[in-house]
Amino acid sequence: MSMTFSGQVALVTGAANGIGRATALAFAAEGLKVVVVDLDAAGGEHTVELIREAGGQAQFLACNVARDSEVRGMTERAASLWGRIDYAFNNAGIEIEQGRLAEGSEDEFDAIMGVNVKGVWLCMKYQLPLMLAQGGGAIVNTASVAGLGAAPRMSIYSASKHAVIGLTKSAAIEYAKKSIRVNAVCPAVIDTDMFRRACEADPRKGEFVMGVHPVGRIGRVEEIAAAVLYLCSDHAAFTTGQALAVDGGMTAL
Repeated sequence: MSMTFSGQVALVTGAANGIGRATALAFAAEGLKVVVVDLDAAGGEHTVELIREAGGQAQFLACNVARDSEVRGMTERAASLWGRIDYAFNNAGIEIEQGRLAEGSEDEFDAIMGVNVKGVWLCMKYQLPLMLAQGGGAIVNTASVAGLGAAPRMSIYSASKHAVIGLTKSAAIEYAKKSIRVNAVCPAVIDTDMFRRACEADPRKGEFVMGVHPVGRIGRVEEIAAAVLYLCSDHAAFTTGQALAVDGGMTAL
């Protein structure tokens, strides 16, 4: 089943690598113009290069999603590129916590919440009025299976992803009659640079996570990208306020 889209422009944050890059490439492969957003300029520009080499259209914009002025300016610039933003994938996030709750620091809490929660809130804060003015749109936020249950030794990260789901559901209901759909995707462990770094720090981690997915493997970035495109596409026109787990069966246990 091929995707069908009513709009022409997609914006992806955290698009310098991993899930964000894969999703930006997937949007471009469907013929959409893509605004590639990240704090990592080199990685973001490389994503743009990959899209252009494949015959697509893309533009990079640098942005720290935890800062209001930067998100506001980025959204305005993004909208000016091709006149609108039809789809937004708010994917930028960090995961830096590896300890019990009482061992966490205030700096860790502020950093994780600043990007994972405030960043999603700020992106939607400026995307929603734009979509209202243009007559509609679709937003997908990156949450996690850690937002659907407990995540021992990652309590702050888990709390941040629970918060993303709360923001997603609330926004979905607020704008349900305004032709704007808001959903979240909840990946389990995905083969990304972030995951590989975690395995380098603790080789036992890689062996452990294989066993927590009933399908017997971790996920691929392309599999999350496919879920995001579905949630943005016309095939999901009756889907809003949902937190879609793409987790190899983990949350079914």
